[in-house]
Amino acid sequence: MGRFDTALQVLDLLGIAVFAASGALVASRKQLDVVGFVLIGMITGFGGGTVRDLLLGRTPVFWLRQPELPAIAAVAALLVFFFAHRIESRFKALLWADALGLALFAVLGAEIALIAGAEPWAAVLLGTVTATVGGIIRDVVCMELPLILRKEIYITAAAAAAAAYVALRLAPLPRDLSLMAGIALGFGIRAAAIWRGWSLPAFKPRPARDYPDER
Repeated sequence: MGRFDTALQVLDLLGIAVFAASGALVASRKQLDVVGFVLIGMITGFGGGTVRDLLLGRTPVFWLRQPELPAIAAVAALLVFFFAHRIESRFKALLWADALGLALFAVLGAEIALIAGAEPWAAVLLGTVTATVGGIIRDVVCMELPLILRKEIYITAAAAAAAAYVALRLAPLPRDLSLMAGIALGFGIRAAAIWRGWSLPAFKPRPARDYPDER
């Protein structure tokens, strides 16, 4: 295994920990107990990858084949449970780490889909699912408006990362270069949205028209 693959594995584990921690932060705002923290953390960390594996017919799903992954997610959630007051004050730092995890999971999800034989468009879709569905399930379970339904740019960054990776692999360019480019693009878009406050245009209702009385 090369150094780049080792670095990706480390980032993958870090991404799971960050996503689990972000889920646990939502649990802290909902004032759940310790079991709720771990449950919401695992939902956030594994939800997208689980849906991806089920759609691809890859069973058992990835975290059932790697017992260290649930342990990492649980530890991250427990750390938030005991130190949430400190993490809340550093939420911006967690937001940036989440941006990296988003881009990383989108690209790795797309790669897994391609390896499984998915069509390029499906690989982009499944990469986006990998990066975002965990957060959607977390927000629904915690009765919050899902992040992807807000104006904030989030799912767009994940889709761009996955699409860039797939397009570069079809070019074809070397795998490592394609991975780095996809991660950089996804992180760059999300980072710009955080830094600049970018958002997609929202629907604005128009005034009702006055129609002449037909009587």
